[in-house]
Amino acid sequence: MLLRAVATVGGFTMASRVLGFVRDLLIAATLGAGPIADAFFVALRLPNLFRRLFAEGAFNAAFVPVFAGVLAREGPAIARGFAERMLALMVVTLTLITIAAELAMPALVYGLAPGLADKPSSFDLAVEMARLTFPYLWFITLASLMGAVLNALDKFAAAAAAPCVLNLIMIAALLFAADALETPGHVLSVAVALAGLAQLVLMAWAMRRAGFALRLVPVRLDPVVKRTLKLLGPGAIGAGALQLNMLVNTLIASLLPVGAISYLYYADRIYQLPLGVIGIAIGTALLPSLARSLKGETPAAANNAMNRALELSLFLTLPAAVALAVIPEAIVHVLFERGAFGADDATATALVLAIYAAGLPAFVLIKVLSPGFFAREDTATPVKWATASIGLNIALGFALYRPLGVAGLALATTIASWANVLALGWLLHRRGHWQADATLRSRLPRMLAASLAMGAIILAGAHWLSSLLADSELVRAAALAGISGLGAVAYFAIAWAIGATDKAGIAALAKRPLDRIRRRRDKPQNSAK
Repeated sequence: MLLRAVATVGGFTMASRVLGFVRDLLIAATLGAGPIADAFFVALRLPNLFRRLFAEGAFNAAFVPVFAGVLAREGPAIARGFAERMLALMVVTLTLITIAAELAMPALVYGLAPGLADKPSSFDLAVEMARLTFPYLWFITLASLMGAVLNALDKFAAAAAAPCVLNLIMIAALLFAADALETPGHVLSVAVALAGLAQLVLMAWAMRRAGFALRLVPVRLDPVVKRTLKLLGPGAIGAGALQLNMLVNTLIASLLPVGAISYLYYADRIYQLPLGVIGIAIGTALLPSLARSLKGETPAAANNAMNRALELSLFLTLPAAVALAVIPEAIVHVLFERGAFGADDATATALVLAIYAAGLPAFVLIKVLSPGFFAREDTATPVKWATASIGLNIALGFALYRPLGVAGLALATTIASWANVLALGWLLHRRGHWQADATLRSRLPRMLAASLAMGAIILAGAHWLSSLLADSELVRAAALAGISGLGAVAYFAIAWAIGATDKAGIAALAKRPLDRIRRRRDKPQNSAK
C-alpha cells in the first residue's frame, strides 16, 4: 500500500518536476541571473514559501491525523463537516492576510531581501512582482486543504498532479506572452496567480469526483478545529525547516552582488527534483499509513512502515546526491547555459549545487522522519528542532557568506539540515517510536557502496564525453542523458547484485505496469465474449 501510494505521488511529482525544468530552462534563457531575475525570484519566494509549508507540510502534518481520527470514529458525514469548518476559517483568514500583505508589500520585500534596498530598481521591481504573485497563496492554501482531505482518503493523484498546472501555465506565458507586460518577470508573476486559481479549480473538481465536495459554511471554532489550529502553526515550522532556511539564504544573498539570489534559485530547482519525487512523495504517503497504524494501536506496523520508508528514500536519494556532487557543472551547463545565462553563471550555480548535494539525503530524511511525530499529533518536538536548525543556519550563513560567498549559504543549510535529521532520528529512537531493523542496517552500507561505485562510473563517463558536453545543445543534452542512463543502470545492477534492495519488491513494482497493459489488452476480448 505504501509503495503504491509513493509511486502515485512520486510519478506525478516527477512529471511536475520535469515540467518545472522546462519552465526554468525558459526562465534562465529569458531572464538569466540579472536584476529582473533576482526581483522575480524574491517575489516568487513569498507565496512559494507558504505553498511548500502548507501544501507539502503543515496541512498534512496537522490536518490528516485529526481528520483520520474523526473519519474513523464518527464517519464521513462528521468528517466532512469538520473539513468544511476548516475551509470557512481559512477563507476568512487568507483574505485578511492577502489584503494586509498587498498593503505592506514594500516592508515584506525588505524583510525578505534587505540587500535589494541598495539596488532601487531591483527593489521596486520585486515589490511590483510580489503584489502580482501573492494572491497565489490564497488559492493554493485552499487547494492544499482539499488535497489533505483527499490524501487522508488515500486518494493521492489529484493533489500530486496539481503542481503540473503551475508549470504548464508559466511555460505558456513565457512562450506566448513574454512581451505582453513591462518585463517577462511581470508576465510570470501574473501567470503564478492564475495558476493558483487553476489549481484550486482542479482540486474542487477532484473533491466532487470523490463524492466529498465541501460547502462554504459559517466560521465556527469548535474543539476539533481549535485542536487542528494548535497543531498547524508548529507543523508549518517543523515540516518547513528547509524552506525557512532557504528564506534565510535569500535574505543573506541579497547582501551579495547581483546574481547570488538567482544562483541559489537555479541550484534549488535541480535538487528539488529528487527531493520532491522521493522525500515529499514518501512523507505524504507515510503520514496516513502511520496515523492509521497508531489509531489501530499497532505500533509494530508503524515501526515497519517507518523503516521501509527510510530504506526506500535512501535507496533512491543516495545515488541522486552522488550524481549531483560529482558532475554538477555538466548538469548546470546542459540545463541552463543559454541565452542570458552565461558560463560564469553556470560555474557559480554548479558550486552551490554540489554543496546542496551533500545535504540532499538530510533534506529527504527530514520529510520522512517528521511524520513519525506528526502521526502522534506531536508537532511541538519537530518545531523545536526546526527552530534550532534555522538558528544554526542563520549563524553559519552570516559567518560564511563573506569568506565563501553564495557557496557559504548552501554549506550553512546543508550543515543545519543534517543537525536536524540527527536530532529527529535520535528522539524517535529514544522514545521507542522507531527502531532501525536488521534489514535497514544491512542494506544501508550496501546502498552507499553502490552509489559511490555509480559516482565513479558517471564521473568517468563525463570525462570520456567531455567534448560532446561542450557541443551543440542537442548533442550535449543527449550526452548528459546517456551518462545519466548509464549511471542509473549501473546503480540498480550493482545494488541488485550486492543485496542493497528488496528484489521481490522491485520486481513486483516493475511487473505492475506490464500487468496493467495486459489487462487493457485483454479487456476488449473478454467483453466481446
